[in-house]
Order: sequence, then structure tokens, then C-alpha cells
Amino acid sequence: MSIGLLGQKLGMSQLYTEQGEVIPVTVIKAGPCDVLQVKTVERDGYEAVQLGFKDKRVSLAGKCERGHVAKIDSKRQAKGLALAPKAGCNPKSFIREFRVSVEGVEVGQQFNVEVFNDVIAVDVTANSKGRGYAGAMKRHNFSGQRMTHGVKKCHRHLGGTGCSSYPSRVLKGKRMPGHYGNARCTVRNQKVVVVDKENNLLVIRGAVPGPTGAYVSIRPTNKLPAPKHNKWRLA
Repeated sequence: MSIGLLGQKLGMSQLYTEQGEVIPVTVIKAGPCDVLQVKTVERDGYEAVQLGFKDKRVSLAGKCERGHVAKIDSKRQAKGLALAPKAGCNPKSFIREFRVSVEGVEVGQQFNVEVFNDVIAVDVTANSKGRGYAGAMKRHNFSGQRMTHGVKKCHRHLGGTGCSSYPSRVLKGKRMPGHYGNARCTVRNQKVVVVDKENNLLVIRGAVPGPTGAYVSIRPTNKLPAPKHNKWRLA
């Protein structure tokens, strides 16, 4: 599997094919991403490439964040130990790992949206929109109670949740009101519509998790069987 990219959701729009079909799309600013660390089996126990996206102001970055991307002289540095290679870039706001082959990848290398030139579909991972504390009707799509026949001022209530004398408790996993959204989720097999190399924009069909401005992780889809063609590709 080829490496993915990190990006930021810019919003949704729509495009039209030559046949007049409308395509709902999400526009993502994908990259450029710097390689901050290359993990190997010998040193870390697994292979992975760590990417960073979007520069972070140095004044807002901690010393550990600055030291992760550039060398910082310190009197406490152990003598005789070779330092890991540094990317030599600014601290990054969004950092994620991709467990792919590290062959030919070096620290400091940069990837942009061109990695998706030959990709038909992608999987996009992000945190969904946070909706705070929500009731059972909004959170779990419950139908609610009747409006008449003895039902008074509890039309949107959950209803009974307890059991009889056995087991005399609420079963674990019962769908009830609670925190809704702001959870990590993935949409899979979203078709690539446009790859804009000049502006580092990736346009994919359909919606992706998160509000406008949310950070997203994009990788070639692992859904099987793999798609053979993409009728929505425009550029």
C-alpha cells in the first residue's frame, strides 16, 4: 500500500460531469507533509512513516515539539550517543503515522497531493462533529413516545430502562442519552474526483467526518475487492 497524506477539510461543494450528472464533493487541502520520523523493525519493532502537516508557530510549540523536528543543544545530552536524524522544519500542528514500507523514505522528505495521482479511492479518518450531550431521539434515532393516551410531558423521553427482579439492573451497553459525536471515525472507498497539484487540493466524492477546518488523515482504500475503475474522475 502506498503512503497516505494528512490534510484539512475546506468544505463541500458540487461538480458536474459532461453528461450533466451532479457530484457532491468534499474539498481537502492535502499536504504538503514532511517526514518527521522513519520507524524500523530493528529500532521500534514495526515499520511506519510519521508525517507532519501545517506549520505551528514556534512560540506556541513546546521544547519537545521543537526538538522533535530540529536539533536543540542541551547540556544534559548523553555523550557518545548519535542523535536521530531531524527533519529540519518547523513544528507541526497535526502529526500521524502510516504503517507502510519505509523503503526509499527519508527524514525530511516531503510528500504532496501527487501521491494520489493513480489512486482510485481513499479512506478518510477524522473526528466527527461534536454535538454535546444529546437525548436518545437525536443520539440513537429513537421514535419517542405517543402524544396522547396517557402520555404527558415525556414525549421525547427514553422510556423504561430497568429489568424485572432479575437481573435487577440496567444492562451494559443500553442505548441512553449521553455525549454524541466527537469520535474518531472513518469513511471508506470514497472516489477521487480531482487532484489539483498546483494548489495541493484533493476533491473526493461524498462527505467526510468533521466540521470545516478539521484535520483529516487520507490513505488509499483497503476495502476489498479493490475498485477497478472510477467513473467520477474529472482531472
